[in-house]
Amino acid sequence: MNPNIIPVVMPKWGLAMEEGRVTEWLVEEGTEISVGDEIIEVETDKIAGVVEAPDAGLLRRRVAEVETVYPVKALLGVLADPSVSDAELDEYIAAYVVPGGDEVDDADAGPQYQEAEVSGVRVRYADRGEGDSVVLLIHGFGGDLDNWLFNLDALAEKHRVLALDLPGHGQSGKKIPQATLAGLAQFVGAFLDAVGVSAVHAVGHSMGGAIAMRMALDRPESVRSLTLICSAGLGPEINQEYVGGFVSAQSRKELKPVLQLLFADSGLVNRQLVDDVLKYKRLDGVDAALSALSESLFSGTPEVLAPEVSGSGKPTLVLWGAKDAIIPVAQAQAISGASVEVLETAGHMVQMEQASEVNRKILDFLG
Repeated sequence: MNPNIIPVVMPKWGLAMEEGRVTEWLVEEGTEISVGDEIIEVETDKIAGVVEAPDAGLLRRRVAEVETVYPVKALLGVLADPSVSDAELDEYIAAYVVPGGDEVDDADAGPQYQEAEVSGVRVRYADRGEGDSVVLLIHGFGGDLDNWLFNLDALAEKHRVLALDLPGHGQSGKKIPQATLAGLAQFVGAFLDAVGVSAVHAVGHSMGGAIAMRMALDRPESVRSLTLICSAGLGPEINQEYVGGFVSAQSRKELKPVLQLLFADSGLVNRQLVDDVLKYKRLDGVDAALSALSESLFSGTPEVLAPEVSGSGKPTLVLWGAKDAIIPVAQAQAISGASVEVLETAGHMVQMEQASEVNRKILDFLG
């Protein structure tokens, strides 16, 4: 293969993604591209995302057609040095074969999800990558491990990565042993015991950040570092209209505007995402679980952990979307000594909207 030709391919976002639909090209042929530039928009059955340039170069060909579905690793476009002839590009594109074909990649071998019994609750979790350095991803209120679908595999290139559905969420059991922050932290600690992991780099989003901090305080030997993404627990302010609206929404019409608050770009909330969340909310036990957590964690004055974490000595990275409509971005500065990064174009779901940048910052932080 010509080393001066760089393919841009359909990414694999999450464990279950098999294909994506191209919705828009963001750059024209002949554009000089830098690493990380947004090239093309893709929509999966979960959410829309943006494919970023894997390397620098000149965009010579836009291979993928808009409103067309392509499998993971299919060729979408080609970056190439000007010295590469059109004939060489034609030959490369014609000969391109989706890597793996019908074969199963080593990274995809085995079950996509696993289950563990934790404190009498069945827990769904993902376990990717390998090594002694373990990253634990903890989602937020009303979410599930698929909130990390743009992050899990990228982080697993350098670390072993665990992500779980908290009790009452996703495909885990809907019973919550203790609907308190300390109870959730204890549950996650019991999950680590169940899977035989003694210490992790805890990465928490929103409510998951507060759980990670509570773990670091209550069980310090199990938390090597903290990465807090638009985290609860850093200040008393939280958008109560969002919390109440999420708990009470019973229809697509009611739920969609609530979910749109999570993103700077409300267009990312497609029909499939709304339907998936609505399907989850209609499961037996979910309403009681969400109501219990909402009452315990977010009514009145939420628990603020920043002063204690500031004195804990835990290495801490704080990531935030400047357009967060759920928790004010000013709370990003709450932990003294923490590294703080604010991404200007993202909202509360910054790990989805600016996934590549978030992944880079986490990997750099973890060394």
